[in-house]
Amino acid sequence: MEIREILSHCDHTLLKPECTWAQIREVCDEGIRYHTASVCIPAAYVKQAAEYVGNELKLCTVIGFPNGYHTTAVKVFETEDAIRNGADEIDMVINVGWVKDRRWDDLLAEIKAVKTSCQGRILKVIVEACLLTEEEKIRMCRLVTESGADYIKTSTGFSTGGATREDVALFSRNIGPNVKIKAAGGIRTQKDAEDFLRLGADRLGTSALVNLVKERETAGE
Repeated sequence: MEIREILSHCDHTLLKPECTWAQIREVCDEGIRYHTASVCIPAAYVKQAAEYVGNELKLCTVIGFPNGYHTTAVKVFETEDAIRNGADEIDMVINVGWVKDRRWDDLLAEIKAVKTSCQGRILKVIVEACLLTEEEKIRMCRLVTESGADYIKTSTGFSTGGATREDVALFSRNIGPNVKIKAAGGIRTQKDAEDFLRLGADRLGTSALVNLVKERETAGE
């Protein structure tokens, strides 16, 4: 698979707590240059980034990040604020504690509430798969499908593990036909990206692939 095609599936990501506007602007420039699906950046920079990129690039931001235990009201407010500021896509973190407590109705209601707040924008639901049992992962596939969300996403990249091939394959078998998969966390190489796309992922959350292309350009490849 050509690297440029892979990049069209990438949410070029910068979510480090210490990131600056200069770094966010650089990520936006790279997203435009390499035609990534979007850039995924902290909510505090969305308005500034939207003014900077105009219509040249989709902006994604994160809600309830990274731990997911915000109240539903807070997640809804965060989503509405992000949309007002120009976000095109929302990646929300579920309350993993509710999964452990088997509060399926509360989880479903929260995802639906955030989806409504997206006002037609894309919603990706981060389930933090590294913290879930196989049974819980399957149940979350079903809840995300029922909720009307657009994607199920493996990981924040801030917990005990990132995307695995096994989880993407499991999601692919258990989501409904209207749900896509985003793999995120630990995607470092072109082979990683190719494997995840082959297994059923539609989006990849990573910064490494753009950096790989830049390194190849510098080397004259």
